[in-house]
Amino acid sequence: MKSLPPAALLLILGATAGSAQDLTYPVVDTMQDSCFDLVGQAIDCPAADQALYGQDAQYARRPAAYTDNGDGTVLDTNTALVWQKTPQNDRLQYLDGIAYCAALDLGGRTDWRVPSIKELYSLADNRGELLTPEEGTPTPYIDTAFFDFEYPSGRMAFAGQYWSSTLYVKGPVQNGRNQAAFGFNFADGHIKAYGTGLDFYTGAAATGGLAGPDGKAPGNYVRCVSGAEGVYGVNAFADNGDGTVTDTATGLMWQQTDDGTRREWAEALAYCEALDLAGHDDWTLPNSKELQSIVDYDRTGYPAINQDYFGITQDGETLDYWTSTTFGDWKNYANVIAFGKALSKSGDQTDYTDWHGAGAQRSSIKTIVGQEMTEDTTCSVNACDYNRSDNLVRCVR
Repeated sequence: MKSLPPAALLLILGATAGSAQDLTYPVVDTMQDSCFDLVGQAIDCPAADQALYGQDAQYARRPAAYTDNGDGTVLDTNTALVWQKTPQNDRLQYLDGIAYCAALDLGGRTDWRVPSIKELYSLADNRGELLTPEEGTPTPYIDTAFFDFEYPSGRMAFAGQYWSSTLYVKGPVQNGRNQAAFGFNFADGHIKAYGTGLDFYTGAAATGGLAGPDGKAPGNYVRCVSGAEGVYGVNAFADNGDGTVTDTATGLMWQQTDDGTRREWAEALAYCEALDLAGHDDWTLPNSKELQSIVDYDRTGYPAINQDYFGITQDGETLDYWTSTTFGDWKNYANVIAFGKALSKSGDQTDYTDWHGAGAQRSSIKTIVGQEMTEDTTCSVNACDYNRSDNLVRCVR
């Protein structure tokens, strides 16, 4: 249980007292239960008058709640979605993944499908961390008390990506003309857009970029879901006319427009804790799932947010927003949601490109004071992410 001051606990309990069925899009807690300092050390969670107060672990949200049905399926009692407990341990091309779930007959159900990215991200458990063998046993970003998960064998243990059905509609990703669909990596805790093996403009099989020698993209794993489609993950925004927006689907109220100031992580936490807006002074820096809940994955332009309700003050490609969630693998980093292009570069590239897609969840170094960003922390074997310590902020209550 996350520890809270009594007054804050009462606020949270009041906000979550209703059943999940009262909301069409109940946001499930990240389950992160520890606090960390700016260089990645675990610390006692700060008091309200101390620096770094307001971290993810300090605010109890709706806890994850699963039921093993004993038939190869798991019910999420928050979302009412039923999940495949044990996925097929093979990578599939995007269209093959769609076909696989459509043909699945499991637990007396035949209405299986590939989940949307918001459905898939509801399973993310931010107690995960990917460790090398000499550092200890890794913990996947999913609750293995209910869901089976295997790390890929060999040197690419981090490549635990699972498809969603959510196509990236803003343009091609990586190099060339690659169509992409979002996925979540249960090995390393990121959302990104992965090449489907198809051409973004024609829908034909890709011939470059992520297409390998056999003409196919690397592919991802699939965990199928059963349940009403087009319900979970759909927002219902209302402009309150006072600088705030309420999402009646999630029960969250949002700061309508950011203040245009880029901050390091400690200042982002403090800014939301001190915010007094529309008669409310209980604002917080959103956790990863809360902030991802307002991404507009259907919008064909930038930024990836519904601009009928929300304002973004800055132009440009990097529109990353802080979350209160520390990144499990590098705890001197915190998660960000990219509402602009999620930039990276690879190989001989000299310019950053929209490698991961607007709507991706990446991570940024909390501060550059006393630290250095190196290839060890910004690069994988595939690409080097664009990384900055000062990001934008949008508060929630």
